[in-house]
Amino acid sequence: MTDLLVDVAWLAANLHLPHLVLLDATVDLRAPQFDGDYQACSGEPGWRTEHLPGALHADLLARLHDHSAPYSFAMPAPADLAVGLQALGIDDRSHIVIYDRADGFWAARLWWMLRSVGVPAAILDGGLQAWRRAGQPTANGPGNPTPAATAPTLRVQPGHWASLEHVRAVSEGRALGHLICALSPAVFDGSAITRYSRRGHIPNSLNRPARQLFDDQGRYHPPQVLAERLGLAQLPQPILLYCGGGISAAASAFALTLLGRHDVTLYDGSLQQWSAAPALPMTTGAAPA
Repeated sequence: MTDLLVDVAWLAANLHLPHLVLLDATVDLRAPQFDGDYQACSGEPGWRTEHLPGALHADLLARLHDHSAPYSFAMPAPADLAVGLQALGIDDRSHIVIYDRADGFWAARLWWMLRSVGVPAAILDGGLQAWRRAGQPTANGPGNPTPAATAPTLRVQPGHWASLEHVRAVSEGRALGHLICALSPAVFDGSAITRYSRRGHIPNSLNRPARQLFDDQGRYHPPQVLAERLGLAQLPQPILLYCGGGISAAASAFALTLLGRHDVTLYDGSLQQWSAAPALPMTTGAAPA
């Protein structure tokens, strides 16, 4: 294990650690049937059906979401986030471990949100699938979190979120940086049906699909493989990550953090915001090799 990534064996041995808070961050994001078909549903029903013992559902569509934003999963204001975390029983003593029931992206998203406000947390490598494969017990039914007496202290950490203006400046060559799209090659090149208003990618982006960061059991690859998959040697400038809604890109941000890169920002609006603005250019075709 590391301070950021824990395995099933460690978690099973520490499940009763004082102040442990185990969070399931899953959202049900359905495959699009046509362009612009964005369907996100709460992961709470799935969490009620099966979750790790003692795990609570962290709802990235409700309490942990800025509902005033024009796109889904927007990072809430720190004060609002603190209230949502307090409701989950989180305070300054909490040891937070995050997992999801899908591909690891949702756990990484919540982890990045917490990191951006100075709240330490770890991710369970492989999530619920790894827990099941190890023969560990699961639970079901509703949970009843006891709100913490005090909210956790949030300290905004600069350099975690890239604005639309900054992304546009990098795309147009007016600012230094590598613009990285974490979506699949088919979504990147415009050949696939997409959830977004328009197909393609932000001009002058490179394509580094986040899914290739995981092995066939949903665990992060070793550091050497992560560095190779991300093309780290070819990325000397600051890295700006995006995807469709800031979810897949969070897995890339987590992997880069594991590799010791700290010049990484995430474009929260991603293609949900960018593709919905007709004045912002998009392009299709594969990225340069």
